[in-house]
Amino acid sequence: MALSWQMEVIRPERKRGGFRFALFDFDGTLSLIREGWQGVMKGYFYEELSRAPLAPRAGEAAVRSSIDDFVDLNTGKQTIYQCFSLAEEIARLGGTPLDPQVYKDEYQRRLLEQVRHRISALERREAPPERYMVPGGFDLLRGLRDRGVSLFLASGTDEQFAKHEADILGVSPYFEGRVYGAQRDYRSFSKKMVVDRIIGGNDLKGDELLGFGDGFVEIENVAERDGFAVGVASDEKNRGGRVDEWKRNRLIAAGADIIIPDYGDAPALLKYLFGEE
Repeated sequence: MALSWQMEVIRPERKRGGFRFALFDFDGTLSLIREGWQGVMKGYFYEELSRAPLAPRAGEAAVRSSIDDFVDLNTGKQTIYQCFSLAEEIARLGGTPLDPQVYKDEYQRRLLEQVRHRISALERREAPPERYMVPGGFDLLRGLRDRGVSLFLASGTDEQFAKHEADILGVSPYFEGRVYGAQRDYRSFSKKMVVDRIIGGNDLKGDELLGFGDGFVEIENVAERDGFAVGVASDEKNRGGRVDEWKRNRLIAAGADIIIPDYGDAPALLKYLFGEE
């Protein structure tokens, strides 16, 4: 447990303790396998945008700023949405964009090339899963399962990769097959659809749903249905129990009820969530 671990309560009036279902985002919320993905995406997108005819006139700083804006805005959604924005920006700068799926496939290839050593180490059991988990993640999953909470995972990463990475991290058993991710037909999946399915299919009241996420989208989706939203402002690179301030500000704006840096003190977090203080 990190000695500096702290929980920030944003909405102390929110009802707690009656949770039956919990929805988790994956990358940055549980998994750190893909830590560094933003650098890969933004670097590749700059390569593409810098070739647009009007890019030199706009200048490198403006082009990079536009990439930051649309990548960050769409974080939490399926990757294809960031590629839609890339195509729109290329057209705005006088270029002729490719099909956004082409950009997504190339980004995915570059990212997997960068994180292949992590995946291989987990597949061969040469690295402990905890190395690539948000600290305390296993303790939290066990605590929720022991309290009878049904767990769902919804990722903006392609489902085939999300399922495989959940398997090699060892978290799949906690979700009992309820792992969902992006589809080739992007219209057939969203985190909002999963939230609606959980609530509608189980006759839930909003305050029976618990959501965990480090991105704007999943927190907003849970908050919109009156679920209890835990904003995980994880510092993915340093993993020192400190809050990432950029994430914190976005998560509060999205409707987070509490903010945590990770699950480094899972017992204290569980006690708060279930009114066991």
